[in-house]
Amino acid sequence: MYFESHAHYDDRRYDRDRREVLNSCKEAGVEYIINAGADLRSTKKAIHLAAEYDFLYATVGVHPHSAKTLDESSFVELAKLIKSPKVVAVGEIGLDFYRDNSPRDVQRKWFKRQLELAKDVALPVVIHSRDACQEVFDTLRDMNLSTRGGRGAGVIHCYSGSAELAVKYVEMGYFIGIAGPVTYKNARKIVETVESVPLERILIETDCPYLTPEPFRGDRNDSQKLKYICEKIGKIKQISLEKVAEITMENGTALFDIK
Repeated sequence: MYFESHAHYDDRRYDRDRREVLNSCKEAGVEYIINAGADLRSTKKAIHLAAEYDFLYATVGVHPHSAKTLDESSFVELAKLIKSPKVVAVGEIGLDFYRDNSPRDVQRKWFKRQLELAKDVALPVVIHSRDACQEVFDTLRDMNLSTRGGRGAGVIHCYSGSAELAVKYVEMGYFIGIAGPVTYKNARKIVETVESVPLERILIETDCPYLTPEPFRGDRNDSQKLKYICEKIGKIKQISLEKVAEITMENGTALFDIK
């Protein structure tokens, strides 16, 4: 059984066959899926999908690419959506200085506001960090989110930073999200991270429809391909795929408080 900690099944690339894909994932042993919000539209769709499928859960948040769309009115709407059934986290939020689709000061403002919101409602956070590793870490350190009785403060989604920084995140109460790139030939940094971080602090994710693992790179991704991520982690850790799936399932249900 697999715990999919980060997916985007609200994406338009699933519009023609969403039901078939999700049912296939369930049949393939994907026990739970966390569908991440990236703006108000996708957040609402994630909540709708969670209501339709018993194994789907939603996160509420605005991605740094869409930070420029936020204002006080839409932020109030976002805060209301957090109270919806099956919402388990605030995210996907963070900083992205690679594409800079929103001005950096705007990204910083709404990142901090959404972190404050998560703190107010005692939910974990799902963090996006690209070309902003140190600033994201410093912001989270200064915010000092609760580890919620040991369940964890959140997850650094699709981690791409150094192994040293990953260890510091773990010490601060965060999980590290490992996605398809761990299977790529140039995955040295990610492999070092998996070597350095205890399995008890790793989550698996596809970030589908993006970041399809080998040997399917270039195709549309889905949660059935979690097994290839587990296989690679197992090879790095020298344990079985089944053990990776078992421990990451325990990690996911603990962080997102799914019983």
